[in-house]
Amino acid sequence: MRILLTGAGGQLGRALQAAATSHEVVALPHWRLDITDAAAVRRALASHAPDVVINAAAYNLVDQAETDQEAAYRVNCRGPRHLAVATAERGIPIVHLSSDYVFAGDAGRPYTEDDAPLPLSRYGITKLIGEELVRNANPRHFVVRTAWLFHAEGRNFPLRILELATRGAVRVVNDQTGSPTYAPHLAEALLRLIGDAGFGTHHLAGRGAASWFDLTRTLFREMKVAAEVVPVTTAELPRPARRPAYSALTTIREPRILLPPWEDGVAAFAREVSR
Repeated sequence: MRILLTGAGGQLGRALQAAATSHEVVALPHWRLDITDAAAVRRALASHAPDVVINAAAYNLVDQAETDQEAAYRVNCRGPRHLAVATAERGIPIVHLSSDYVFAGDAGRPYTEDDAPLPLSRYGITKLIGEELVRNANPRHFVVRTAWLFHAEGRNFPLRILELATRGAVRVVNDQTGSPTYAPHLAEALLRLIGDAGFGTHHLAGRGAASWFDLTRTLFREMKVAAEVVPVTTAELPRPARRPAYSALTTIREPRILLPPWEDGVAAFAREVSR
């Protein structure tokens, strides 16, 4: 299978390239394909003739999206629509990545694919609009919601908190809960999804739920980091964008395609960054 991968320079893009050894991957980072350019998208599909497109490109700066709304809209809404329209014209599927931040976080339990979204932030709004535009443009779609993505490379919470730990104690929010997801685990699940699942909306995230505090303590234990982890509330560490209090994800669509527990992802991450 020939896969055209957008956003190939990001965490998930790198993990997909490493995982898709039995496929031909056309890996296009932003500098090679700007998905907000409809003509460029059509040219790329015509040139590479893929069997499927995986859109891993996204504007993920949650706080900056509150003020840089136009940039977030271009990448998270307009770009996915261009890809969905172009893939529909060629009769091929599209895999589009979305986020747990499309939910309000007030259900008090993990969200399934049937739960109604209600985003709290501009970022979450653009991710929800992007989902809807993809669904409307191409019936052969996989809209995949994931959460709290991390990898041994790139920009993510575990790498940042490890850096902060070199300076002493770290203060970490303990009243936001989600599903930490190791990018290589997600990449492997996406490849299984394409080959073995029906079109529609799917939740793929690290199994189980954890707060940022839980994630940090587990990470430090795995990596034998001695820094103290101090639990704090969201109110004590205010950010421009509102976050859902409980946005863990679960699936009722494809129980055959489950990611490992989030703790396994942290352990794999720790081994990778310790090499």
